[in-house]
Amino acid sequence: MWGLIKRVDGRRIFAFQGRHMRLSALAIAGIGLSAGLLASREAAAQNPAGSPQEEPLPAEQTAAAFADPDWRAPSFSWGDPNLEGTFTSRDMSGVPMSRPAQYATRQHLTTEEFKLRMAGGAGGLAALAAGQDNDDRLQLSALDSAETGTRTFGYTSYIIDPEDGQMPALTQEGQQRQAARRAGQSNGPFFTTEDFSYYDRCITRGVTGSILPSLYGDAMRIVQSPTEIAITYEMLHDTRIIPLDSRPPADSNVRQYMGSSIGHWDGDTLVVETTNFTDELTIGRVPHSEELRLTERFTRIDPDMIDYVVRVDDPRTFERPWSFRLTLTTQPDYEVLEYSCHEGNFFVANALRAEQRFQRSVTEARANGEPIPERAVPTGGFSEIYQPPSASEAVDINAGE
Repeated sequence: MWGLIKRVDGRRIFAFQGRHMRLSALAIAGIGLSAGLLASREAAAQNPAGSPQEEPLPAEQTAAAFADPDWRAPSFSWGDPNLEGTFTSRDMSGVPMSRPAQYATRQHLTTEEFKLRMAGGAGGLAALAAGQDNDDRLQLSALDSAETGTRTFGYTSYIIDPEDGQMPALTQEGQQRQAARRAGQSNGPFFTTEDFSYYDRCITRGVTGSILPSLYGDAMRIVQSPTEIAITYEMLHDTRIIPLDSRPPADSNVRQYMGSSIGHWDGDTLVVETTNFTDELTIGRVPHSEELRLTERFTRIDPDMIDYVVRVDDPRTFERPWSFRLTLTTQPDYEVLEYSCHEGNFFVANALRAEQRFQRSVTEARANGEPIPERAVPTGGFSEIYQPPSASEAVDINAGE
């Protein structure tokens, strides 16, 4: 949330930066399943990045499954593919959810476009990261997170279906739900805790929100047994237990923020079907209904990469199902850190204090016969009302070492 634990030179630094938390100019994203890998190979054939000048390859072309179609992930003694490890979506941070118009139906950058991404500039990492809108709650505005990516991918968007890479239109009900959410959040008014999102209140970011790149805290840990798989997300400290024993879904009257998940293996791919959601969270920044159904597919395509594809099916919210893809990667010494959200969450107190200040200004204006002041307009994605009272609220937890 708004208090964070950073990784800086191997140390944990706790700091509060208000709503202007900012994201690095990080590496870019994605690896598909078999279709995505095939498209990558076609892109490589058309735009060979490996030239005599030894130009850098998009990271998807370095995956073991790309180099060798017969490559298979190692298996456990009981036969299931090994997905275990600590991963992050950090390398995906610069890729937009929806595809920019200039790429049309292309999922991959050309060689020249990839060079531009590597070099920066108008189409480079910094610009992409500054304009990204991947997180379910945040509109990021700048580029100086303590966490950095280690790879650069050559993908044009997260969304791979529809073919144009655009999120489908909302139904009438979906539009109404979205309008109601926008009216009550982001810039106030804040009168009670219910005026804040579940993210603001350190409750949850939901299934996809927990895995999409954010400001920091993108680590996730996967552990397996013959009968279950557990996925722990650093932010906001959720753990999903996914049974693999072919049990039926939970009763339809059971509703949970993270839904009810059942998993099975489709060859080397873990398929997770999740239903039984509440209607209180978002996906792709759009509030979903209780009918949301997610189908997640996890495939290890390299010792350090997992392909992650999600199909979103919510007929009350979207006019058609849609799918997006991430590549989860490992980084040296990356780990899931303790996420002390409540201990460092000053946002709720700051926003309520700002609301009180605004209401006082309204009262004074009325008493003086002056025009009612307007609420602060967000700049760079966030309103100035979310700023902490002073920089002294930043605390280095290593200071006592």
